[in-house]
Amino acid sequence: MVSPIIINQSILTVSELDSVFGKRVEKIHNEMVNGTSIGADFLGWRNLPEEVLENELESVLAVADKLRKSAEIVVVIGVGGSYLGAKAIQDVLSPYFGQNTGNPEVIFAGHNLSGTYMKQLLQYISDKEVAVIVISKSGTTTEPAIAFRILLEYMEGRYGSSTSERIVAITDKSVGALRELANRSEFASFVVPDDVGGRFSVLTPVGLLPLAVAGVDIEQLLKGAKDAVAEFSTADIASNSAYQYAALRNHLLNEGFDIEILASFSPRFATFHEWWKQLFGESEGKDGKGIFPASVAYPTDLHSMGQFVQDGRRELFETFVQFIESMGDNAIPSTTDNLDGLNYLSDKTMNEINEVTLHATMEAHEAGGVPLILLKVGNHDAYHIGYLIYFFEISCAMSAYLLGVNPFDQPGVEEYKKNIFRMLEKPGFVG
Repeated sequence: MVSPIIINQSILTVSELDSVFGKRVEKIHNEMVNGTSIGADFLGWRNLPEEVLENELESVLAVADKLRKSAEIVVVIGVGGSYLGAKAIQDVLSPYFGQNTGNPEVIFAGHNLSGTYMKQLLQYISDKEVAVIVISKSGTTTEPAIAFRILLEYMEGRYGSSTSERIVAITDKSVGALRELANRSEFASFVVPDDVGGRFSVLTPVGLLPLAVAGVDIEQLLKGAKDAVAEFSTADIASNSAYQYAALRNHLLNEGFDIEILASFSPRFATFHEWWKQLFGESEGKDGKGIFPASVAYPTDLHSMGQFVQDGRRELFETFVQFIESMGDNAIPSTTDNLDGLNYLSDKTMNEINEVTLHATMEAHEAGGVPLILLKVGNHDAYHIGYLIYFFEISCAMSAYLLGVNPFDQPGVEEYKKNIFRMLEKPGFVG
């Protein structure tokens, strides 16, 4: 099989990577496979693409079809991994302007605490048919719980006894406030697997249902991820590009480069940056360790962050993601007066110029002392995005293990919550 992801870099040869990291990578890989690594209770994502049951997939597609037929807008409530993955993939695969024909508009709530946002959301949906997907393992996480409380009141006031036909819950299989409410109110529901953490959950119903509603081909998404599982099943770093990427990151960290910038030249990839930042930031940033994940959207950010990347402190490296555009292109017209001096480009297309800009940027930044990694990916389609999702997930787990931290916990996230509960005088809270 030819990998849809090719790594180009001049940092270490594959032989050097194998010499420095090969034995450690093999040991960690075997521990993950055997379920003996730290945090092994949350390794369920590793085989998700292969283990999504046919009847569960059929159920997701059936519920999505029902929502598409009954709603013009589907509000997805969630925060962190409960919404970022779905929104990232939706944005990557959707047209820049307008909606996919025949599919509801999918919008998101519960990822912020802005009263203005919620007020305007309610105004926006007031004259349209609405359904809600609420995603929460517990049902008590502050941001989505507040959003769901408000939207549930709205739905009950508008749809009365038929409200339950327009709400789908994705939550724990047996316990928690949302599970209790879903059972009591007879909402359709799906399960968040116990062994899959939020930031690794996009290939569960957490991501698959909203994406299916939005018209994404989730079967192709899963096929791409399934092929990635097979591709990255080897412990041999020399033939596993995901482990090469993880090892390169750790090598650069050891060399003093503790900031990674994910760079792309496709505007629709911007939200994917945010998913990637959560995946790596929450998995590695603990115990005083980690590579700080940042991102830029070029060429836009060449006119803002480009100066710093080119000439600023030499503590960052860049990982470029290069896609082959698959949704059209536009030629550069010639003009008689050539006032802007661009007639020399009139035999080219915008995508061709965009690719030249990518390589020119890489050449400039490398000359400026920035280590570079290029991930060459196939088209903007569901298959390649599914493959890329799994590539980053398995790379992240390996990278965190090489760093010496548990990839699957997030103890620091609880600190701000304690302060909120104290400041808002939550009943029964002691802290």
